[in-house]
Amino acid sequence: MATKPGILTEWPWARLGNFKYLLLAPFVGHSIYSFIMSKDESQRDISYIFILPYLLSRMIHNQIWTSLSRYRTAKGNNRILDKSIEFDQVDRETNWDDQIILNGVVFYIAYLKFQQTHHLPLWRTDGIIITALMHIGPVEFLYYWLHRAFHHHFLYSRYHSHHHSSIVTEPITSVIHPFAEIVAYLTLFLIPMTTTLFTGTASIASLGAYTTYIDFMNYMGHCNFELIPKWMFSMFPPLKYLMYTPTFHSLHHTQFRTNYSLFVPMYDHLYGTVDKSLDTLYEKSLERKAELPDVVHLTHLTTPESIYHLRLGFASLASRPHASKWYILLMWPVTLWSFFITWIYGQTFVVERNLFRNIKLQTWAILKYRKQYFMQGQRDTINNLIEEAIMEADQKGIKVLSLGLLNQQEEQLNNNGELYIRKNPQLKVKVVDGSSLVVAVVLNSIPKGTSQVVLRGRLSKVSCSIALVLCQRGIQVIMLDEEEYKRLKARLTPEAATNLVQSKTYLPKIWLVDDGLSEDEQLKAPKGTLYIPFSQFPPRKVRKNCFYFNTPAMLTPKHLENNWLPRRVMSAWRIAGILHALEGWNEHECGDMMLDIEKAWKASLDHGFRPLKMTSAA
Repeated sequence: MATKPGILTEWPWARLGNFKYLLLAPFVGHSIYSFIMSKDESQRDISYIFILPYLLSRMIHNQIWTSLSRYRTAKGNNRILDKSIEFDQVDRETNWDDQIILNGVVFYIAYLKFQQTHHLPLWRTDGIIITALMHIGPVEFLYYWLHRAFHHHFLYSRYHSHHHSSIVTEPITSVIHPFAEIVAYLTLFLIPMTTTLFTGTASIASLGAYTTYIDFMNYMGHCNFELIPKWMFSMFPPLKYLMYTPTFHSLHHTQFRTNYSLFVPMYDHLYGTVDKSLDTLYEKSLERKAELPDVVHLTHLTTPESIYHLRLGFASLASRPHASKWYILLMWPVTLWSFFITWIYGQTFVVERNLFRNIKLQTWAILKYRKQYFMQGQRDTINNLIEEAIMEADQKGIKVLSLGLLNQQEEQLNNNGELYIRKNPQLKVKVVDGSSLVVAVVLNSIPKGTSQVVLRGRLSKVSCSIALVLCQRGIQVIMLDEEEYKRLKARLTPEAATNLVQSKTYLPKIWLVDDGLSEDEQLKAPKGTLYIPFSQFPPRKVRKNCFYFNTPAMLTPKHLENNWLPRRVMSAWRIAGILHALEGWNEHECGDMMLDIEKAWKASLDHGFRPLKMTSAA
């Protein structure tokens, strides 16, 4: 919101939420009905029916630019600003589609009110030329002075400060303005359109191409990386007055009093408002190489819908990765297509970047879904992808690579990463499975004074270590399954094994579980039971009278920049890799290798990580 919101700051349909799309429903229905039901072929107007696909194409266009910008910014090559994007900006920019809805309403009403909009030809060259001249002339000139007016303290505090709250821009930022400001800009952009309509030179191409040009330049200019090559300006020097660059507009968001032009910098050159550091920053951004991180966290896709929750996906979903939205179901064709793509083509890609003091962090993701990790035919492929990522990290001089989610399966895949260490004993990069910190987080999640716990789930490196520590501390560990009890007892020392019990009757209210906990097993637990997961994935919640804790994770300190996770929460497996680099631990943590649990826990607290608190029941 602006510093001092003025009149018409809020969008008229702001309170409707996602129901705002219903504003377009009558127009869309009427256009489809008119096109289908017209008996006379000549009465069917493609101009009217074209509005809906045009609006959809604008949404797709926006998402393509946003995903590209986030990917390139994460990699670091040609990045302009290093400052991170925080959650207040993400929340502020969730209404990026409002201006598309407004455009749709204006176009539909214009069609119904003005005969000149009917039966437009697909192409008219004179209309294209008039549109270009009207934009370079009146539109750019008027925008320049309107933009300068919006930077006057009266209008800036009431309107334009909302847009400038985003110092580091991304394509989605370009359309984040108060309602009154968007109306003012739309009025300017309608000048070439109405001119061609009322001179009879308009065409579907001129109107569609002009709005696409506006979107293209708007999105490009708000990217936080430079992509306009220097040779373009060398071959045609006047181009610097006719086309801006992302660097040009980035300086406007950091300096505020320079670079006011829309897309044509000519007027800034004429009125002396070009930022003096433009050429230097432009060349510096072009020369910037891809960033080499100190720590890489290697993860993978989870459910097929997880592609929409990626940092490269939808902003509002990426900032709330556990939120479920009904409209994702409507995108099942894309979801299904992505699943087949991952089956045929697997690759590792950069998802995001972070900065922890002077430690540079990146997250890499393997293009495979969780289900594929349990398919026999995919295991060799996945193992090869993990090994390739480790070897790439080693070649780049990365210090630590932590294995996230199922990239560290024991029996089914690679024995917590030990497979890669045995195959490549010369590795300099330290491979970390994070088990010691995970055990520490789980142990410190158990309420103080607890004397008995139920341990239910797959016997893994983590679960066995938890059981060992609890038994050594004199806490009784109860197993429900007789076979699992025997297997675990064989792994414990005789002294510790005295606190391991197999029982199906008397059950305490503290359960340590993995994602395999069934509904029947949950129903055996007494009312008020606290389920504490020790696996990467939580069990399905089926009890409303019980409590479900988070999977092993911690709150991150405020100095961790650009943490694109659920409100500064990070998994213990990922934190373990960061601690490995911060502390300079010169050893792998994989296979059967475990670091000192107390040392890992103390290091996490020393570096500002804090335990999570349970806030609600199921």
